[in-house]
Amino acid sequence: MLNQKILDEISSKINDLMAQSPVKDVEKNLRVMLAGVFSRLDLVGREEFDIQQEVLKRTREQLTALEERLAGLEAAGEKKESK
Repeated sequence: MLNQKILDEISSKINDLMAQSPVKDVEKNLRVMLAGVFSRLDLVGREEFDIQQEVLKRTREQLTALEERLAGLEAAGEKKESK
């Protein structure tokens, strides 16, 4: 069975090789590229999305109340006209 010291050495050497390999550069460049794409997409954060969703909910409630009020006023106006 391999002892822990050998496993640690192998792990250390693999980490050293990965740090020297072009994989790190590709990862870094990919992150920069994705950050640029996301910034151009004009995305919003979760907090801002939740706030706008709540504003929309309240606006819908107000619109429904106004529609009901208008329907009531129209019905009252029709009753007056029919008399």
